[in-house]
Amino acid sequence: MKTRWVRYGALGLAAALVIAAVLQIAGLIPRFGTSTIDRSQPAVLQAVRDLSQYHAAAGDYQVVVDIEHDVSWVPSVIAGERTLFVAAGSVDAYIDFGHFAENNMIVSQDRKSVEIWLPNAQLAKPNLNHERSYVYSQERGLLDKLSALVAEPQQQQQFYVTAEQKIAEAAHKSGLPDRAKENTKSMLTGMLQALGFTVTFKDGPVKPA
Repeated sequence: MKTRWVRYGALGLAAALVIAAVLQIAGLIPRFGTSTIDRSQPAVLQAVRDLSQYHAAAGDYQVVVDIEHDVSWVPSVIAGERTLFVAAGSVDAYIDFGHFAENNMIVSQDRKSVEIWLPNAQLAKPNLNHERSYVYSQERGLLDKLSALVAEPQQQQQFYVTAEQKIAEAAHKSGLPDRAKENTKSMLTGMLQALGFTVTFKDGPVKPA
């Protein structure tokens, strides 16, 4: 008899846990409390690199990523997901002087003028602001809610990757590289004019060898 009651009690407890889990997934009861402990080790310096880039312009961007995963012939309450992710970040445009050859800057014989073939500006990888990037809204079917319990980090990653791509596209369309090149021209002109040179910029990224 005692064994039977123990068995009934175990089955009842298991049923209660299953019901609680389902209600939690459905959002009908709050999630169980958790705590986070950071046991990470301090960062270790592995390498130092000298930079030859002049960062001449920067743009701040915001994008709303709208991604929907639809399952054919299955109601959205069962399977499927749609997420609105707001991302904010910045992009630097720079001139790389690392491959600036000697023949890209020609000084006249009288040392009064200089001709410069300036490389085209490049865009650095977008730098997302994690404090200003967040999931605005998310709708999930029951199966997706269950899978999110173990796959959440990967799903979050796709939003950041897509946001970086869209911000990079926006930086190209906004003319940020052209502005960086013009700013670099102004910087070089001011510096060389202070040394007594008249500055002329030639078309093309590099002067033919």
